[in-house]
Amino acid sequence: MSDFFLDAALLDELCARARGVPRLRAHHNLHDSPEAPAHRLLVAMEPGSYVRPHRHLDPNKAETIIVLRGRLGVLVFDEAGQVQAAREMAPGGAVIGYNIPPGVFHAIVCFESGTLFIEAKAGPYAAPLDAEWGPWAPAEGQPGVAEALAAMAAAFSG
Repeated sequence: MSDFFLDAALLDELCARARGVPRLRAHHNLHDSPEAPAHRLLVAMEPGSYVRPHRHLDPNKAETIIVLRGRLGVLVFDEAGQVQAAREMAPGGAVIGYNIPPGVFHAIVCFESGTLFIEAKAGPYAAPLDAEWGPWAPAEGQPGVAEALAAMAAAFSG
């Protein structure tokens, strides 16, 4: 019966896991398999985690995020990598999440330790295509990631 409930113990454990891994992110799937038609997951994220700007080209893969704990920033980019929108998201804030349609470049930045959100999009899982990554942004683990993350965070200080 405990698998039915998303309780504080689960959220705390997920946040602790995120703090203990190099990517500074951890997830807990609410769907049964990568082939599931709907993907729903809890994601814990720590400051310093890099989410490369990306888009979902599959017309069925809008992406929805709702922040449950902490504080995130979402960035929307044009094709050239210019920021079109930067909004802060937090539970109880003016913006609590987003719904990004397919084909729109976006990324998130974590501003607070213990940040946790729920993400939903259509399945099944498909590895991202080269055309889905923002070509102006370095891949995770590549040189320039720290600078790219700093630039994305700076979009919120203006």
